[in-house]
Amino acid sequence: MDAYPMSYTSPSRRHSSRIYQDLARYRLSNRACTDVKIQQLVVDFQSKLLTRSHSTTPEICVVGAGLAGLRCADILLQHGFKVTVLEARDRVGGRAHQETLPSGHLVDLGPNWIHGTDHNPILDLAKTTKTAMHTWGEKFKVFGADGNLLGEGREYNDVMWKIIAQAFKYSAQNTSTINPNESLKDFFEKKLLEEFPGQADLDKKEILMQMAELWGAFVGSPVYRQSLKFFWLEECIDGENLFAAGTYKEILATIAAPVLAGAKLELSTKVTHIKSCSGVISISTDNGRSLEFDEVVVTTPLGWLKKNKHVFDPPLPPRLSTAIDSIGYGSLEKIFLTFPRAFWLDTPDKQKFTGSIQWLSPQYAKETNPACWNQEVVDLSTLPGSCAHPTLLFYMYGDQSVAMAGELALRNEREQRDKYLVEFFKPYFSRLPNYKEGSKDCMPVSCLATTWVLDDLAGNGSYSTFRTGLLEGDRDIEIMRDGLPDRNIWLAGEHTSPFVALGTSTGAYWSGEAVGLRIADAYGKTARDGGDQHEASKLTTGDSDKEVNIRGFADKELDES
Repeated sequence: MDAYPMSYTSPSRRHSSRIYQDLARYRLSNRACTDVKIQQLVVDFQSKLLTRSHSTTPEICVVGAGLAGLRCADILLQHGFKVTVLEARDRVGGRAHQETLPSGHLVDLGPNWIHGTDHNPILDLAKTTKTAMHTWGEKFKVFGADGNLLGEGREYNDVMWKIIAQAFKYSAQNTSTINPNESLKDFFEKKLLEEFPGQADLDKKEILMQMAELWGAFVGSPVYRQSLKFFWLEECIDGENLFAAGTYKEILATIAAPVLAGAKLELSTKVTHIKSCSGVISISTDNGRSLEFDEVVVTTPLGWLKKNKHVFDPPLPPRLSTAIDSIGYGSLEKIFLTFPRAFWLDTPDKQKFTGSIQWLSPQYAKETNPACWNQEVVDLSTLPGSCAHPTLLFYMYGDQSVAMAGELALRNEREQRDKYLVEFFKPYFSRLPNYKEGSKDCMPVSCLATTWVLDDLAGNGSYSTFRTGLLEGDRDIEIMRDGLPDRNIWLAGEHTSPFVALGTSTGAYWSGEAVGLRIADAYGKTARDGGDQHEASKLTTGDSDKEVNIRGFADKELDES
């Protein structure tokens, strides 16, 4: 999920909110929590914890060195376990990865937002590492299907996010009765008929339906496939969404440091078989080795699990297998176009042309974009200080991201790929202020595109999403989160996180932390020197008078709906 805040549950409502009840249960490991209602919620889950007896130091294998795996390994080390981390790539970080542009600036190829600022551990790490953050606030521009700038862009934007807020509330209150095949698009169409009942408003409704398609950039899947029944699961932590202007580099380094120092890390090592038998885990790797452990934590992406369930021996139980299959896996790609200078910044009215820029259903670009997919970009030239560089960052999702990756895969030479990207995006950046045909300042000097959909280790995608047809989305997440502790197999990753952090780097971090603490509880271990202070349960409490905003819309918008 990228770009904008998506939270509607005010603190006064959190004891009755399924999102925050789930978080309370999930954070049972926070012994500092004194709220009686929250403690009542976790009693049943605590009773399910297994108790292990062990005469020697238990050895734990963590499969995957992404944010979930690194955090899990850190917690296990804090509790005195022997930890081995097996990572198929030749580096740590998983999808949290950076690359240097020819200009010398570093960019994130994976997560580049921090979702929510309310007691978010990733934001805490950003502050600790002095990683620069940025928000463009309400700065955005919208081009219509004819390529002209829409003067009523803010009005349309306000209506769109009002409907998004209404959809969150409707989904949360009616999830048990909503038809599984009903989509967010269906909800938009109904609400727009209510908002604009007259024939004179057809153009407005068409533009707003085009803007609704931009939701896909949050979940990596088109709006017509977004489940309305489980739309409430897309709610995020309260607060702003901040762009990591300084990238995730130092955040990742800080998370990885304890593991690099205290665990046995084996890179370029693919796991091919996980056998559980009589309390022993046997793991086979692609280089022919067989390793034995007391427990294994599998932190691979959901997409990888979907395609590699055969790795587990015995096979996964039917209900867990169904859960893995049922939750969708979205795709989001990033394309960085760097120019000699940010020619688009200054306009005649002295207002900087920056922030989020959108091109809706571009009818004028059918030669390169026959499906008329929307385009969305954020401007990196207005990042703070030395983080700024004259680059436009485009986001693509769903079928468009698959098509783009396929085209790039057909072109072996960098020059060929760059030419394709420039030709594809020219109809859009050529509509920015001050563009002059033939000017060197107005043509990209470098291009960089991700292709996560072609990356098997990333599961050929980006993160979990909830699609139409889904019957038990919340329970599916819980089933994956539970894992198979009776078989000494645990699962972690953004797809097993608290509902409020699904699909985010914070969710991945929390999921690894939670599994590490569950394993420590199973062995009756306590952290050496007290370990980390975990504060996420504070999300379930707070000032009851505080209003929570969705992109600047307070709770009163929801009360009026």
